[in-house]
Amino acid sequence: MSTTEATAPPADTGTIEALKRIKAAEVEWDQRIAEAKREAARALERMRQETEAAVAAAHEQAERERTRAVEAARANADLEAQEILARGEREAATVLAGAGTGVAGKKEEILSAVLSSFYVE
Repeated sequence: MSTTEATAPPADTGTIEALKRIKAAEVEWDQRIAEAKREAARALERMRQETEAAVAAAHEQAERERTRAVEAARANADLEAQEILARGEREAATVLAGAGTGVAGKKEEILSAVLSSFYVE
């Protein structure tokens, strides 16, 4: 009888090494992906902050422009009101003096026209 000795199959070191390289590559790419995600999150946060700052600056600029426009409109309205008051005062003074452009100012002309038909020459 012959006995066959059971021998362990030869270790396939090439396959194990290939699996180790694959695992190392997976770990490396997992790290790269995680770092890329962190960088993307940082970039996104930075852009969000820059956007908020830009919106706040635009809001402040718009508020300054609105304030300037309101002040300019108020100043123009004040000037126009002063002109209207001055014109009214001039016209009131003219009417009081009797030289107005209304009926009182043309009193003599009206009387001459109406009474001219009663004069007989």
